Amino acid sequence: MKKAEKVELIMETLQSHYPNPPVPLDHTDPYTLLIAVLLSAQCTDARVNTVTPALFEAANTPEQMIELQVDDIRDIIRPCGLSPAKSKNIHRLSELLIRDHSGKVPEDLQALEALPGVGHKTASVVMAQSFGVPSFPVDTHIHRLMYRWGLTTGKNVEQTERDAKRLFPRERWNDLHLQIIFYGREFSPARGLKWERDFLLQQCGRPSEQRKWQPVSA
Repeated sequence: MKKAEKVELIMETLQSHYPNPPVPLDHTDPYTLLIAVLLSAQCTDARVNTVTPALFEAANTPEQMIELQVDDIRDIIRPCGLSPAKSKNIHRLSELLIRDHSGKVPEDLQALEALPGVGHKTASVVMAQSFGVPSFPVDTHIHRLMYRWGLTTGKNVEQTERDAKRLFPRERWNDLHLQIIFYGREFSPARGLKWERDFLLQQCGRPSEQRKWQPVSA
């Protein structure tokens, strides 16, 4: 199957399964989404969603957040892991939002990436989901599936993002990055993949990945 055919099949299939993909991190505005995505580094979305209610009850604006001590933030977010660094970054980026952006999350990728603890993926998620700017944040699920489908070399997430943006139409990027994540979680996990469930791997998978997961009797 040619790449163009794979792309069409993948988009059709994902759209039918996840027609209106929700943002998996609970939030109410760009600021709370930014904080939630920052917390999700090396942590599951489900765990983040159990922690943020207490954090956002204490502070859900930059002005409120800087009134907290870094230790107070760390105590609340501890279950998310990496809490010493994350708490410092949350406090400092809140200060910078007030100082440099009138307390608002900037609608600019480079300005977001300049904030402490905010990498390219985090900034791209905020641009896509808060501001509707076409972006293709690549997480571990997207990196894994793009390789399994033979759509990227799998060298690094930067290459995967470039390939995704080249292959998929721009107007679909924001939904597709969520749809691929949901598909990866439900049907194509990193470990324990069940061949009979992963219908996209069956239809358009990289041959080496098909051989890896296909039962001998299949």
